[in-house]
Amino acid sequence: MKFSDMKLQAMNAVRAYFVRNWTREDLMNTGEMTQHAYASLKRVYLTLFFAMWSFTFGSYLHWIWEAGGRFTVLSSVASLLCLYLTSPSSVRTRVLLLMIAAFSIGASIGIFTKYFFEIDQELVFRLLAPPTLGIGFIWVGSTYTRERSAIYKGCLFYSCLLFYSTFNASNSEYIDSHTAHRMLKVCIVFALFMGYIVVYSQEILYDAHFGEINFVNRTLSIFFRLPGILVHTARLCLRA
Repeated sequence: MKFSDMKLQAMNAVRAYFVRNWTREDLMNTGEMTQHAYASLKRVYLTLFFAMWSFTFGSYLHWIWEAGGRFTVLSSVASLLCLYLTSPSSVRTRVLLLMIAAFSIGASIGIFTKYFFEIDQELVFRLLAPPTLGIGFIWVGSTYTRERSAIYKGCLFYSCLLFYSTFNASNSEYIDSHTAHRMLKVCIVFALFMGYIVVYSQEILYDAHFGEINFVNRTLSIFFRLPGILVHTARLCLRA
Protein backbone atom coordinates (compact mmCIF):
# COMPACT_ATOMS: atom_id res chain seq x y z
CA MET A 1 0.00 0.00 0.00
CA LYS A 2 1.31 3.42 -0.96
CA PHE A 3 1.96 6.08 1.62
CA SER A 4 -0.60 8.37 0.00
CA ASP A 5 -3.28 5.68 0.35
CA MET A 6 -2.39 5.12 3.99
CA LYS A 7 -2.53 8.85 4.62
CA LEU A 8 -5.94 9.08 2.94
CA GLN A 9 -7.29 6.20 5.03
CA ALA A 10 -5.98 7.80 8.21
CA MET A 11 -7.60 11.13 7.32
CA ASN A 12 -10.91 9.41 6.58
CA ALA A 13 -10.75 7.55 9.89
CA VAL A 14 -10.14 10.77 11.81
CA ARG A 15 -12.93 12.53 9.93
CA ALA A 16 -15.34 9.67 10.63
CA TYR A 17 -14.39 9.75 14.32
CA PHE A 18 -15.29 13.41 14.74
CA VAL A 19 -18.37 13.42 12.49
CA ARG A 20 -21.53 11.82 13.88
CA ASN A 21 -24.79 11.33 12.01
CA TRP A 22 -27.13 12.54 14.74
CA THR A 23 -28.43 16.07 14.54
CA ARG A 24 -29.32 18.76 17.05
CA GLU A 25 -32.93 17.55 17.02
CA ASP A 26 -31.75 14.07 18.01
CA LEU A 27 -29.65 15.56 20.79
CA MET A 28 -32.56 17.59 22.17
CA ASN A 29 -35.08 14.76 21.88
CA THR A 30 -36.54 14.02 25.33
CA GLY A 31 -39.47 11.86 24.26
CA GLU A 32 -40.22 8.24 24.98
CA MET A 33 -37.76 5.62 23.74
CA THR A 34 -38.63 2.67 21.58
CA GLN A 35 -38.54 -0.71 23.28
CA HIS A 36 -35.36 -1.82 21.50
CA ALA A 37 -33.52 1.42 22.22
CA TYR A 38 -34.71 1.36 25.82
CA ALA A 39 -33.45 -2.19 26.37
CA SER A 40 -30.11 -1.33 24.77
CA LEU A 41 -29.63 1.74 26.94
CA LYS A 42 -30.46 -0.16 30.13
CA ARG A 43 -27.88 -2.82 29.28
CA VAL A 44 -25.24 -0.16 28.71
CA TYR A 45 -26.11 1.57 32.00
CA LEU A 46 -26.00 -1.71 33.92
CA THR A 47 -22.69 -2.79 32.39
CA LEU A 48 -21.19 0.64 32.97
CA PHE A 49 -22.34 0.64 36.59
CA PHE A 50 -20.77 -2.73 37.36
CA ALA A 51 -17.60 -1.75 35.52
CA MET A 52 -17.36 1.44 37.57
CA TRP A 53 -18.15 -0.52 40.72
CA SER A 54 -15.37 -3.02 39.95
CA PHE A 55 -13.00 -0.15 39.21
CA THR A 56 -13.87 1.60 42.48
CA PHE A 57 -13.71 -1.64 44.48
CA GLY A 58 -10.25 -2.35 43.10
CA SER A 59 -9.18 1.14 44.12
CA TYR A 60 -10.65 0.57 47.58
CA LEU A 61 -8.72 -2.67 48.05
CA HIS A 62 -5.55 -0.94 46.96
CA TRP A 63 -6.21 1.72 49.58
CA ILE A 64 -6.82 -0.57 52.56
CA TRP A 65 -4.67 -3.59 51.62
CA GLU A 66 -2.32 -2.19 48.96
CA ALA A 67 -3.68 -4.81 46.57
CA GLY A 68 -2.26 -3.17 43.46
CA GLY A 69 1.06 -4.19 41.99
CA ARG A 70 2.75 -5.83 39.06
CA PHE A 71 0.18 -8.63 39.00
CA THR A 72 -2.81 -6.30 38.66
CA VAL A 73 -1.07 -4.30 35.93
CA LEU A 74 -0.37 -7.46 33.94
CA SER A 75 -3.89 -8.70 34.68
CA SER A 76 -5.46 -5.53 33.29
CA VAL A 77 -3.39 -5.72 30.11
CA ALA A 78 -4.13 -9.43 29.64
CA SER A 79 -7.85 -8.93 30.28
CA LEU A 80 -8.11 -6.13 27.73
CA LEU A 81 -6.19 -8.18 25.19
CA CYS A 82 -8.43 -11.20 25.72
CA LEU A 83 -11.47 -8.95 25.53
CA TYR A 84 -10.30 -7.66 22.17
CA LEU A 85 -9.69 -11.18 20.84
CA THR A 86 -12.91 -12.73 22.18
CA SER A 87 -15.77 -13.09 19.74
CA PRO A 88 -18.69 -10.66 20.20
CA SER A 89 -21.02 -13.65 20.40
CA SER A 90 -19.40 -14.74 23.69
CA VAL A 91 -21.22 -12.09 25.67
CA ARG A 92 -20.77 -13.53 29.16
CA THR A 93 -17.06 -14.08 28.65
CA ARG A 94 -16.59 -10.53 27.41
CA VAL A 95 -18.54 -9.09 30.34
CA LEU A 96 -16.43 -11.11 32.78
CA LEU A 97 -13.22 -9.96 31.12
CA LEU A 98 -14.44 -6.37 31.24
CA MET A 99 -15.09 -6.60 34.98
CA ILE A 100 -11.70 -8.21 35.61
CA ALA A 101 -10.02 -5.47 33.59
CA ALA A 102 -11.91 -2.74 35.45
CA PHE A 103 -11.01 -4.23 38.83
CA SER A 104 -7.35 -4.67 37.88
CA ILE A 105 -7.06 -1.14 36.52
CA GLY A 106 -8.73 0.23 39.64
CA ALA A 107 -6.28 -1.65 41.84
CA SER A 108 -3.35 -0.45 39.74
CA ILE A 109 -4.23 3.18 39.14
CA GLY A 110 -3.07 4.22 42.59
CA ILE A 111 0.48 3.29 41.66
CA PHE A 112 0.50 5.76 38.78
CA THR A 113 -1.41 8.56 40.53
CA LYS A 114 0.94 8.43 43.48
CA TYR A 115 4.06 8.31 41.31
CA PHE A 116 3.12 10.95 38.72
CA PHE A 117 0.75 13.24 40.65
CA GLU A 118 1.54 12.44 44.30
CA ILE A 119 -2.16 11.84 44.98
CA ASP A 120 -3.01 9.65 47.94
CA GLN A 121 -5.02 6.51 47.22
CA GLU A 122 -7.72 7.51 49.69
CA LEU A 123 -8.42 10.60 47.61
CA VAL A 124 -8.56 8.50 44.43
CA PHE A 125 -11.18 6.25 45.99
CA ARG A 126 -13.23 9.21 47.20
CA LEU A 127 -13.13 10.71 43.70
CA LEU A 128 -14.37 7.47 42.13
CA ALA A 129 -17.27 6.90 44.51
CA PRO A 130 -19.58 9.76 43.34
CA PRO A 131 -19.56 8.91 39.60
CA THR A 132 -20.07 5.23 40.42
CA LEU A 133 -23.12 6.06 42.52
CA GLY A 134 -24.27 8.48 39.83
CA ILE A 135 -24.23 5.78 37.15
CA GLY A 136 -26.09 3.47 39.51
CA PHE A 137 -28.64 6.20 40.15
CA ILE A 138 -29.24 6.62 36.41
CA TRP A 139 -29.56 2.87 35.89
CA VAL A 140 -32.12 2.52 38.69
CA GLY A 141 -34.07 5.43 37.25
CA SER A 142 -34.03 3.86 33.79
CA THR A 143 -35.70 0.71 35.12
CA TYR A 144 -38.85 2.66 36.01
CA THR A 145 -39.48 4.77 32.93
CA ARG A 146 -38.86 4.98 29.21
CA GLU A 147 -39.05 8.76 29.18
CA ARG A 148 -35.67 10.30 28.49
CA SER A 149 -36.54 13.50 30.31
CA ALA A 150 -37.33 11.62 33.52
CA ILE A 151 -34.03 9.73 33.44
CA TYR A 152 -32.01 12.85 32.70
CA LYS A 153 -33.83 14.83 35.40
CA GLY A 154 -32.79 12.12 37.84
CA CYS A 155 -29.21 12.67 36.72
CA LEU A 156 -29.62 16.41 37.32
CA PHE A 157 -31.18 15.78 40.73
CA TYR A 158 -28.25 13.62 41.83
CA SER A 159 -25.75 16.24 40.66
CA CYS A 160 -27.60 18.98 42.54
CA LEU A 161 -27.76 16.80 45.64
CA LEU A 162 -24.01 16.28 45.49
CA PHE A 163 -23.44 20.02 45.07
CA TYR A 164 -25.69 20.73 48.04
CA SER A 165 -23.95 18.23 50.30
CA THR A 166 -20.55 19.52 49.22
CA PHE A 167 -21.61 23.10 49.92
CA ASN A 168 -22.77 22.18 53.41
CA ALA A 169 -19.59 20.22 54.07
CA SER A 170 -17.41 23.10 52.85
CA ASN A 171 -19.02 25.39 55.43
CA SER A 172 -17.98 23.06 58.20
CA GLU A 173 -15.40 24.33 60.64
CA TYR A 174 -13.38 21.15 60.16
CA ILE A 175 -12.65 21.87 56.48
CA ASP A 176 -10.27 24.62 55.42
CA SER A 177 -10.80 26.88 52.41
CA HIS A 178 -8.27 25.06 50.24
CA THR A 179 -10.02 21.72 50.73
CA ALA A 180 -13.42 23.29 50.14
CA HIS A 181 -12.19 24.86 46.90
CA ARG A 182 -10.86 21.50 45.74
CA MET A 183 -14.15 19.80 46.61
CA LEU A 184 -15.99 22.36 44.49
CA LYS A 185 -13.73 21.63 41.53
CA VAL A 186 -14.40 17.92 41.90
CA CYS A 187 -18.15 18.56 41.89
CA ILE A 188 -17.88 20.64 38.72
CA VAL A 189 -15.92 17.90 36.97
CA PHE A 190 -18.47 15.35 38.14
CA ALA A 191 -21.36 17.47 36.84
CA LEU A 192 -19.64 17.75 33.45
CA PHE A 193 -19.15 13.99 33.42
CA MET A 194 -22.83 13.39 34.11
CA GLY A 195 -23.69 15.82 31.33
CA TYR A 196 -21.49 13.82 29.00
CA ILE A 197 -23.33 10.64 30.05
CA VAL A 198 -26.58 12.29 28.92
CA VAL A 199 -25.14 13.15 25.50
CA TYR A 200 -23.59 9.69 25.22
CA SER A 201 -26.98 8.17 26.01
CA GLN A 202 -28.55 10.16 23.19
CA GLU A 203 -25.98 8.78 20.76
CA ILE A 204 -26.70 5.23 21.91
CA LEU A 205 -30.43 5.76 21.44
CA TYR A 206 -29.81 7.16 17.97
CA ASP A 207 -27.57 4.25 16.95
CA ALA A 208 -30.09 1.75 18.33
CA HIS A 209 -32.41 2.62 15.45
CA PHE A 210 -29.94 1.05 13.00
CA GLY A 211 -29.20 -2.27 14.68
CA GLU A 212 -28.03 -4.03 17.79
CA ILE A 213 -25.91 -2.19 20.34
CA ASN A 214 -22.81 -3.98 21.59
CA PHE A 215 -23.11 -2.88 25.21
CA VAL A 216 -19.68 -4.23 26.17
CA ASN A 217 -17.93 -2.19 23.49
CA ARG A 218 -20.04 0.85 24.34
CA THR A 219 -19.02 0.59 27.97
CA LEU A 220 -15.37 0.04 27.13
CA SER A 221 -15.21 2.94 24.68
CA ILE A 222 -17.14 5.51 26.70
CA PHE A 223 -14.07 7.67 27.30
CA PHE A 224 -12.54 6.94 23.90
CA ARG A 225 -15.60 8.48 22.23
CA LEU A 226 -15.47 11.58 24.44
CA PRO A 227 -13.44 13.91 22.14
CA GLY A 228 -15.46 13.02 19.05
CA ILE A 229 -18.81 13.51 20.78
CA LEU A 230 -17.75 16.82 22.32
CA VAL A 231 -16.51 18.18 18.99
CA HIS A 232 -19.68 17.10 17.19
CA THR A 233 -21.88 18.56 19.94
CA ALA A 234 -20.01 21.85 19.85
CA ARG A 235 -20.37 21.96 16.07
CA LEU A 236 -24.14 21.45 16.34
CA CYS A 237 -24.49 24.12 19.01
CA LEU A 238 -22.49 26.66 17.00
CA ARG A 239 -24.64 26.05 13.94
CA ALA A 240 -27.85 26.66 15.88
